[in-house]
Amino acid sequence: KGAVEGITRNLAADLSSSGVRVNCIAPSLTANAAITASLTANEKIAASIAAAHPLGRLGAPEDSAALAAFLLSSDDSSWITGQVFACDGGRSSILR
Repeated sequence: KGAVEGITRNLAADLSSSGVRVNCIAPSLTANAAITASLTANEKIAASIAAAHPLGRLGAPEDSAALAAFLLSSDDSSWITGQVFACDGGRSSILR
């Protein structure tokens, strides 16, 4: 995780003069993802994990997709580069 964040910042700095923006999306546990299917298939475990997020639910693939769509296709994101976006229902804000 730390390496990806570092690469994101370094690439953003290196490529910005060419007009290339580089950002990173750092999702929390996402329901229906193949890598987490064994955890989220059990309703009790999934509910416990969801409760650990301030927004009270597991993330969905669409949550990260919506953020990616904003970063890639919105003129409103044209001033954003070198950022790591936590798409985690607020989980990272309570871990610090």
